[in-house]
Amino acid sequence: MKKHIDHISKKEFMEKLESYRKGSITRRHFLNVTGLGAASAVLGAAVPGLRPSPAHASDIGDRVVLATWPNYHDPANFDAFTEATGAHVQVNVFGSNEEMLAKLQAGATGWDVYVPTNYTIEDYVKEDLIEPLDTSKLPNYDTSAFDARYAEAGSIDGTLYAVPKNWGSTGMAVNTTHNDGKPITSWKEFFDITMGKFSGRTMVHDYQLTTIGSALNSFGYSFNSVDEAELADAEKLLIEVKPHLFAITSDYQPAMRNGDAWLTICWSGDGKQLNTDMPEIHYVLGREGGEIWSDYYAIPKSSERKAAAYALINFLLNPEVNAKEVLAHGYPTADSRTFELLPDSLKNDPILFPAQELLDPLEFGAAVTLTDPNRAELMARFKSA
Repeated sequence: MKKHIDHISKKEFMEKLESYRKGSITRRHFLNVTGLGAASAVLGAAVPGLRPSPAHASDIGDRVVLATWPNYHDPANFDAFTEATGAHVQVNVFGSNEEMLAKLQAGATGWDVYVPTNYTIEDYVKEDLIEPLDTSKLPNYDTSAFDARYAEAGSIDGTLYAVPKNWGSTGMAVNTTHNDGKPITSWKEFFDITMGKFSGRTMVHDYQLTTIGSALNSFGYSFNSVDEAELADAEKLLIEVKPHLFAITSDYQPAMRNGDAWLTICWSGDGKQLNTDMPEIHYVLGREGGEIWSDYYAIPKSSERKAAAYALINFLLNPEVNAKEVLAHGYPTADSRTFELLPDSLKNDPILFPAQELLDPLEFGAAVTLTDPNRAELMARFKSA
C-alpha cells in the first residue's frame, strides 16, 4: 500500500481525511488525491465508507454533482447513497451565495443539486436558472412536516422550486481561553477586540451578506441595509479592521481548531461542531442582531443528470438519513419527522435552538442584498484594501 501514498505527506493525508469526514470533499476526491483508489478495499475496515461499491443496475447514471457549503453533510450518507444507487456523490464546496449565483450565470457548472439560501431563490427564478420541482419524484417530501418559516421561500408564485434542508443562525465563535474564559456578547465587542487583544486572530466570512451585515449590526443598523450612509459606516469599520484580521474565509474551522485564530463570524452548525470538540470555543449571537436563515435543496436547469438529482434529494429527505445529517453538521432541521428522531440533548441544545429573546433580533436575508451593487462594491474594496 505504501507506494500509493508516497506523493503526499502524512500531514496532508490527515488534512484530506478530516475534510472527507467533515463532508468538504467526496470519497472519490479523497481516494484520488491520496492515491488510495486501488487500496480502498483494504482501508474499508479502518475508514468507514471507503469500501468500493458493487455494480448496480441503475438508470440514474454513475454520479451526481452536489454544490454545497463547507462541513455541511455526513459523508457516510453519500456512501450509503452510492451503495443504494451506484451513483457517486461529487461535492463542490462554495463560500457564498454570490459565488454560487455567478457560477450558475456563467453556465457549465456541471452541478445537479445545489444548496441555496432562502433569500436567493427569488433571483434564481427571475434568471431562469432553477428547475421547478416535480414532487412525484420526491416521495420523501411531505410539505406538512415542515415548519412554514423555513419552507415558504422555496415556493415562488405557487410553484415549488426548492425543498428545505435545514436552518440556522449567523453569530460568532470565540475561543474563551484567550479572553479570561468569557464569551463575546455583541458585534461592537467583536470588532473592538479584533483591533485590540485579538489582533491577528480574527476571521470574517468571504461573503458580503454576513461580513457587511455584522459590521452594520455593530452600529445598530439592519443586517440587510442598503442605505448608502449606513454602508459607508460599515465600510469605514471594515477597512479599519482589515489589518487586524487573520483571514477572510468562509471555511474557518481549521484555523479555529489549530489555534491560529481565536474569533470568527460563524454559522451555528460550525459553532456546534467546534463547541462539541473544543468546549472552550463558544458560539454566541450578537445582542444587536444578526441573521436567521434557511437553506434548501434545488436543481439547476443546467443539470444533465436530473434523475440522479431527484434521487439524491429524495434520499437526503428521508427522516432517518436527515437525522444522521443533523448529528453530523449540527444545524436544526425544519422537518418535524426528523426532529422526533433526534436525541434530547440536541433538541434542547441552546446552539441549535437558542432562546426566543436571542432569536427575536435576527433577520432573514433580503433578496435585494444579493444583487445590490453598493454592497458588492464595498466587499470588493474591503478585500482589496
